[in-house]
Amino acid sequence: MKDIYIWNNTLLDILISLGIIIAGFFLAKVIYLIFTKVFGRLAAKTESTLDDLLVDKFRAPFMFAAVIASIWYAIKRLNTTPEVQDSIGKIYTILIVINFTWAFSRLFSGILQNVFNNLSKRDGSRLNDSTVEILQQASKYLIWSLGILVAMHNVGIEIGTLIAGLGIGGVAVALAAQDTLKNLLGGFMLFFDHPFNIGERIRFAGIDGFVLTIGLRSLRVRTLDGRIVTIPNSQVVDNAIENVNSEPSTKIKVTLGLTYDTTPEKMELAMKLLKDIPSKIPEIEETTGATFMEYGDFSLQILFVYYIKKTGDYFQTQSDVNMEILRRFNENGLEFAFPTQTIYTKSEA
Repeated sequence: MKDIYIWNNTLLDILISLGIIIAGFFLAKVIYLIFTKVFGRLAAKTESTLDDLLVDKFRAPFMFAAVIASIWYAIKRLNTTPEVQDSIGKIYTILIVINFTWAFSRLFSGILQNVFNNLSKRDGSRLNDSTVEILQQASKYLIWSLGILVAMHNVGIEIGTLIAGLGIGGVAVALAAQDTLKNLLGGFMLFFDHPFNIGERIRFAGIDGFVLTIGLRSLRVRTLDGRIVTIPNSQVVDNAIENVNSEPSTKIKVTLGLTYDTTPEKMELAMKLLKDIPSKIPEIEETTGATFMEYGDFSLQILFVYYIKKTGDYFQTQSDVNMEILRRFNENGLEFAFPTQTIYTKSEA
């Protein structure tokens, strides 16, 4: 039977190469199961966290290595031109360097996190999460930059010539990237000053929300509306930042208007009822204030000030307080005012 040739290779050789690639993916799955079921369980039995770290960080790079090795061998065994073989060799070299860089970056990031966790346990204090986040990102940028340079060198690119070229155009690059540099410097300023931590609520420049991530370039905040806002670090450090979580409590001011037919006794009762609200709602502090502020255009106005405890829910507590005010005022016949006008007419005889 005559062999069928495709691109100077028999159909059987091509099918064998395809089988090798498929086998590489199966091998990656086997590596995943070995790391998860065998190494993972063995590491979980030890007191040290280092072995758990190694299992977690090296699992994915080993799987990727199995896949690229099978693809390389499958193509290498086929009859191809020297140019194709040379290109495949360069691509494979780049992939190997990327895999090693990826593995080392994951390992270093995990070790950094592990060191900070151990320091926190030893000192009995919780270290700043943003500090760990920025150090991890900075180490990733550095490791990946070195890895890219190594990959370029291994495929024949002259690094010295490249750096010299960058030096010639350095001024133009610096001008074009000045916003990026400002953001990077802002990230380091946040690292050293750490005015807030991940998960804390902040207010600045009209933005009010909870910090999700603190990066070298930008800050991500989830606003009270549930939207995620990404703000360049340069804008963060150039504005006054209010750390809401650092407050012992949150001050709330409520203005209530009663009708003009409210008697002095009823007004005193209203202020007494407001001052008694902390006994019904434990999420607010005992220190409250209720003041007969002014004679408004349509109402007798009372200013009620209370403080939500740090452990209390910001929105739910306000709802509970408002419901308690409405309930108590209705029970005691205290009527809220609404805009009214009294028109007097004069008739001429």
